[in-house]
Amino acid sequence: MPPTERLSFERPIFELETRIEALKKDDADSKNRDEIARLRKTLLQLQKDVYASLSPWETVEVARHPNRPQALDYIGMVFDEFVELHGDRFFGDDPAIRTGWAKLDEFKVMVVGQHKGRNLKERQTCNFGCPHPEGYRKALRLMRMAAKFRLPIISFMDTPGAFPGIASEERGVALTIAELMFEMSVLHTPIVCVVIGEGGSGGAISIGVGDRVAMLEHSYYSVISPEGCAGILWKSHEYKDKAAEALKFRSKDLLGFGVVEEVIEEPVGGAHRDPHLTASRLKHYLRSQLRELIKVPVEQLVRDRYARFRRLGVFEGES
Repeated sequence: MPPTERLSFERPIFELETRIEALKKDDADSKNRDEIARLRKTLLQLQKDVYASLSPWETVEVARHPNRPQALDYIGMVFDEFVELHGDRFFGDDPAIRTGWAKLDEFKVMVVGQHKGRNLKERQTCNFGCPHPEGYRKALRLMRMAAKFRLPIISFMDTPGAFPGIASEERGVALTIAELMFEMSVLHTPIVCVVIGEGGSGGAISIGVGDRVAMLEHSYYSVISPEGCAGILWKSHEYKDKAAEALKFRSKDLLGFGVVEEVIEEPVGGAHRDPHLTASRLKHYLRSQLRELIKVPVEQLVRDRYARFRRLGVFEGES
């Protein structure tokens, strides 16, 4: 992993990995075998300890890691087939949202995922994962198609938020997000949503109204980014750590609040260290949820989905 992609809190991990690699290069007669084995055990425990005690801001850093698997990565690893569909039939196509028919074992599904891009050119094309209105309209068009054929919908959320530019506002981004959220709440087909990286505000929840909502362990799901929150409350992005702590947006926080039903465990060191194992666990979760949801009558699905989101934010305070 290039040095520029190392996270600050991972420094002890990389120092130990560098030491192991140096011993392996100097191990022509296997004289360092026992020491290497001992250091590998130490490294594994160190990774477990570091990632078990991430601060909220460090969780954001992991969720934004440039090597973290994105929607198209999971689509390629989780599904047996995928046929991408394009365009909103109104303005154009938005590569920040990727949609298409897919097959997961015996299930035929519609997949909707937010994609950030890998290199600079692709990231610019995808607006760094911030969809325009046409991306949301495309998602809505194809979700309606999936419901028409009674096929489940799987949604992967990974965005800092909807694109905030003037053109996006001119083309009605707020109204489009509201329409998509409403339509998802009444679609007569099972919907499974997973936050795979950043779950930023309305940009994420716009494709997150489902019968089941889960998060990968080191993702976050929030009404605003920590930098945005810090800018509003403390008038400076320097307080992003403090804002991240206050927002309570980590997977374990939201599981406790009932915002998500399940946290999908990531490999030691995060999804970017073992994308295939992460995809395997994600596939297992999706398979189990689909098998459960297809047995539920669609009328009950819609009622339960509506009730699920109406419960969010309700609490009892002390008098």
